[in-house]
Amino acid sequence: MNYALVFRSEARDELDEAYNYYESQQLGLGDEFLEYVDEVINRICQQPELYVVVYRDVRRAVLRRFPYVISYRIISSRIVITGIFHGRRDSKIWLERT
Repeated sequence: MNYALVFRSEARDELDEAYNYYESQQLGLGDEFLEYVDEVINRICQQPELYVVVYRDVRRAVLRRFPYVISYRIISSRIVITGIFHGRRDSKIWLERT
């Protein structure tokens, strides 16, 4: 099944913020972060049920190289990215986005 990918605006903002942070730390590191996130999102789109449900129907993909988590929902034929959070951030924030 082909899934349409949808980003909530908050998730897009978080992705931009993380990119800017990594790019300010080392030139090119932000691009590496985006490439890695893209790989994980592609994996999510190919096998959306691969990752564990952590709350109701929200699933979580943990990035191995960077300390971030991608939270998403499968809604009909769509993958909705609800957040891209730093792993040490309060999890209650993304729970409120369900």
